Amino acid sequence: MRHIISVLLENESGALARVVGLFAQRGYNIDSLTVAATEDPTMSRLTLVTRGDDKVIEQITKQLHKLIEVVKLMDLSEAAHIERELLMVKVRATNNDQREEVKRSADIFRGQIIDVSPTTYTIQVVGTSDKLEAFIEALQGVQILETVRTGVSGIARGERTLSL
Repeated sequence: MRHIISVLLENESGALARVVGLFAQRGYNIDSLTVAATEDPTMSRLTLVTRGDDKVIEQITKQLHKLIEVVKLMDLSEAAHIERELLMVKVRATNNDQREEVKRSADIFRGQIIDVSPTTYTIQVVGTSDKLEAFIEALQGVQILETVRTGVSGIARGERTLSL
């Protein structure tokens, strides 16, 4: 099962390496990883997506809690949450039919064309991972030249927070 784990950790060198090392040592895979400073510059928020049954996720969270830099941890998948990911995709669009199809697909998925050249379009789409996968599927008739994804960012709904 897919889990989104959000970690509040001290913003110091090596903290991210220790978290990633913990996963590598135990043979767990990280599907996506995002990290940035929070409103408190001494703290960073790390959001990672991993897969595993409840026993594996429990083991991961216990090991993360043992790291000195980890201040607080939350499995966002356990309750209502909001998640978003950014996709930028560059496609070849050389004739009017291709260009119209790309524009139509971007509109359907509420994407934005952020760069245009005589032979390419670059489109930005924001949404859940499933939405981004569906957008890529919708582009099957067009040659995809390059894709870039940010990884999942998430936040709990309502009063539930990760902050101190």
